[in-house]
Amino acid sequence: MNDARLDVGRLGIWTNQFDNLPVSQAVEATREIEELGYSALWLGELSGREAMTQAALLLSATSRLKVATGIATIYGRDPVTMAQAQRTLHESFGDRFVLGLGISHPWFVEKIRGLSFGPRVPTMRDYLDRMDATPFGPPGAPKQHPRVIGAVGTKMLGLAAERASGAVPFGMPVEHTARARALMGPGAFLGVFQAVLLGPQDRTTREKAWSHVAESLPNRADMLRGLGYSVDLAGPDAERLVRSLVVRGGRDEIGTRVREHLNAGADHVSLSVIGTRPDVLPHHQWRELAGLLD
Repeated sequence: MNDARLDVGRLGIWTNQFDNLPVSQAVEATREIEELGYSALWLGELSGREAMTQAALLLSATSRLKVATGIATIYGRDPVTMAQAQRTLHESFGDRFVLGLGISHPWFVEKIRGLSFGPRVPTMRDYLDRMDATPFGPPGAPKQHPRVIGAVGTKMLGLAAERASGAVPFGMPVEHTARARALMGPGAFLGVFQAVLLGPQDRTTREKAWSHVAESLPNRADMLRGLGYSVDLAGPDAERLVRSLVVRGGRDEIGTRVREHLNAGADHVSLSVIGTRPDVLPHHQWRELAGLLD
């Protein structure tokens, strides 16, 4: 979609924990993330604040940090509204705002929003068509800006390379990063979200890692099988699967995994710190991992 590859720096933070805290704490945390030297903050959108509004609040509170929706569900706004919101935020903050789009999950779309969940790739393609055709927005604003798509499967990755700046796969192993780069080609942006668990290699961190994988596995099981992984958490290869999806240990172990993603073709790695209470931000972990690639 864009001639120049999207640049959000190499190391960021992904979180959905802001939704469990007062907005004043989210603002303070965002300022700290900027001061620690992370290049981007990716915000999940599920059951808390509306993504575009929260992005505007956090962009207003910072001066350098790029703030991205990771991801904003296409079922939460019609294409016209999404295009207007993106154009408004780009008018205000330039390339510090990055729009990440995704299709969410059938249960949230149908049971919570009361909408019909359509076929993934055709629905996203139609949504992008209608965004691009939207004539509305700030006076004189360009009609298209960089955007990325939350993508794991090959067809959605292909659409991301064709109709967006690139893709942001969530919680996949390094083998997937290499496959995504090969599929999308050298010109597309590829940002990956990596689950990390900072701490000793003990029973507690192992149980937290396994719990995280068990919760997230259904959304990516087919793709993991295609990469040669067994998705049977009771099977003999379960430990290999968990270690590929969650990197646990200290700075060295986590830094090694980040570099593996970069060497496999990622442009950006966003750290998703797991293992903490939903209402307690992982400040210590963010501080410990700051400057990981320096």
